[in-house]
Amino acid sequence: MKKFEAQKRLREESSIQDILKIIIKENKLDYGINSLDVREAWRNLLGPGIANYTLDIILKRDVLYVALSSPIVREELTYGKSKIIKMINEELRRDVIRDIIFR
Repeated sequence: MKKFEAQKRLREESSIQDILKIIIKENKLDYGINSLDVREAWRNLLGPGIANYTLDIILKRDVLYVALSSPIVREELTYGKSKIIKMINEELRRDVIRDIIFR
């Protein structure tokens, strides 16, 4: 783990938010945090009805893979794919997802 330089620490004032962003980026934790955030946003935005049919959610780079137990639900969600991407990215306040693949 990299340490902050003592001189930099003494000369600059940083908010806790900025320090946490640096730590997350240097330790490459942003992927795991994005994955957890996407799972939570999926449940919140699509509700318990869709969550019951959701078997697994995997984020690989900027593609979200969603395994569903119902082919009917899969087909319906495919029609609203771009809207779902937009809703999740707006919920997270950053562009995490570029595409969704329903399985």
